[in-house]
Amino acid sequence: MAKKQFKAESKRILDLMINSIYTHKEIFLRELISNASDAIDKLYYKSLTEKISGISREDFRIQIICDEEARTLTISDNGIGMTQEELVSNLGTIARSGSLDFKTGEGAPAGADAEAIDIIGQFGVGFYSAFMVSKEITVVSRAYGEENAWEWASQGADGFTVKEAVREAAGTDIVLTIKDNTEDESYDRFVTPWQIRSLVKRYSDYIRYPIVMDMEHTRKVEGSDADGAEPRYETYVETETLNSMVPLWKRVKSEISDEDYNNFYKEKFADFEDPLKVIHTGVEGVVSYDALLYIPARPPYGYYSRDFEKGLQLYSSGVMIMERCAELLPDYFSFVKGLVDSQDLSLNISREMLQHDRQLRAIAQRLEGKIKSELEGMLSADRETYEKFFENFGLQLKYGIYDSYGANKEKLQDLVLFHSSKEKKYVTLAEVLARMPEEQKFFYYAVGESLDKVDKLPQTELLKDKGFEILYCTDDVDEFALKVLGRYGEKPFKNVSEGDLGLEETEEEKKKAEEQAESSKELLTAMKEALAGKVADVRLSRRLKTHPVVLVSGEGLSLEMEKVLNQMPGADEKIRAERILEINADHGILPALGKAFEKDPDCVKTYAELLYDQALLMEGLPVEDPVAFASSVCALIEKAVN
Repeated sequence: MAKKQFKAESKRILDLMINSIYTHKEIFLRELISNASDAIDKLYYKSLTEKISGISREDFRIQIICDEEARTLTISDNGIGMTQEELVSNLGTIARSGSLDFKTGEGAPAGADAEAIDIIGQFGVGFYSAFMVSKEITVVSRAYGEENAWEWASQGADGFTVKEAVREAAGTDIVLTIKDNTEDESYDRFVTPWQIRSLVKRYSDYIRYPIVMDMEHTRKVEGSDADGAEPRYETYVETETLNSMVPLWKRVKSEISDEDYNNFYKEKFADFEDPLKVIHTGVEGVVSYDALLYIPARPPYGYYSRDFEKGLQLYSSGVMIMERCAELLPDYFSFVKGLVDSQDLSLNISREMLQHDRQLRAIAQRLEGKIKSELEGMLSADRETYEKFFENFGLQLKYGIYDSYGANKEKLQDLVLFHSSKEKKYVTLAEVLARMPEEQKFFYYAVGESLDKVDKLPQTELLKDKGFEILYCTDDVDEFALKVLGRYGEKPFKNVSEGDLGLEETEEEKKKAEEQAESSKELLTAMKEALAGKVADVRLSRRLKTHPVVLVSGEGLSLEMEKVLNQMPGADEKIRAERILEINADHGILPALGKAFEKDPDCVKTYAELLYDQALLMEGLPVEDPVAFASSVCALIEKAVN
């Protein structure tokens, strides 16, 4: 029997197909099962269009046989089969697809609507992926309506043989002789039944026809442990259907219970808790798809680490193409788990990767809008649940505002929450704006390590007295996000510890402030000189009520931003915000300093440094010289006692 050569003649081409196109060897099983499903589809549609009796959809199935001893794996179908010519044409020509011909009408039954036929295979190279794990492939096929069967066999690029064979009915058997193990790869897993079952469940669970395999089980022999005897066990073989066939997301929503959704989520995505939110949506049009999305109750393990990989599972006509398609989710919605199934995607030749085209972008944009809409609905209709969600994933939304120079800030600004000085609970920016006094020019915010510490900041006293609401920021990203937002509505954001607060003053208040500044001018200048290199200025404060002193920053980089940036990995060269020491003009400390300065101008250096260190401690910043600070305090105590 003469060996035939592949029409795509060179060994290099087949080596490329096997070794370069596919990155995971296990993909071959998905490809062969998909081909088997295509073959059944063709026969089924032929029976419909040609009105052939005696063919029922319930009769179709795909069978897998593992023979560990012989190291063979067989995939059989009772589909349309192939003639001798089709075996040579379809399997002898690399990159020729009978499924593509069928779909485009060249091989389709008369009267069939090619667009309505959901055929999985298109490129004709999936079959050859089996050579990644096989040292020999044998295909026995009998075409529907033909009396003879034919056998195609090949060991790779050297060519193939075709001879007459025997098969009782129409269909195809693909027998893979699995490679021997190597130092780098164990091929035993491809003849191990439970591992094959796992691969079917992972990649081909929603193939529309039953995928069956005989599985060996063990059970205790009834009564074998009577009278204290050791129990005896026996093995038995049971034919199992490995796939579920009908995807949950393809079922009518009204027929799916909350328990169905939750159980699917926990099984599919390995979570022990029910999800916080289920989003089941389908779109038909230029790009059609079904999506089943979940918002977890808690962040998955490692969610806020660099190693976390976002993405939705991607299916094409029920066949899993990608475990994580990152392009379907923006980073700020990376907490969403779920899947998308579409038959309109443009797959590359391996069906293992996706071409980045307008269909994918269109689906991603629609999903983004849907997720945003569902979150907005949860915020307005179920505030308690939304706040639980925000506790877990709000940080990611804030990062989304800050990321990409604020490109997505308008999409996310109404989804973020902050604690507030008035409510002492979560509020939205819209809620704060709606109740803001007319004379309030800014969204004021205060930054600190905890809500309790922020609430006690000296800088907040005057604003609270005026009835102005303050946003409390305790996450590192908060201030960065607000800086990127810039404003909400017509109101800019302003840190209570930064620059001028922009408060309206009466003429009397302005005059009093000018007189205090003038009378303290010499003292403040001396303190500024004493703190040269540490502060940019020493001035009287217009934001303090009861506290004697506070450290604030100039416009731009705040003291809290300085802390965050200097704690980041690789921050060898420390960043320093402009520091301004403010003295409370209405506190007893100012006249006391004035008297001390009159008696002994040189003492102002010690007092200035003490007040500066006190202000550093209040800001949660380290004292630059703790020993000198402690010595100065002790010296002051001794002086007061004596």
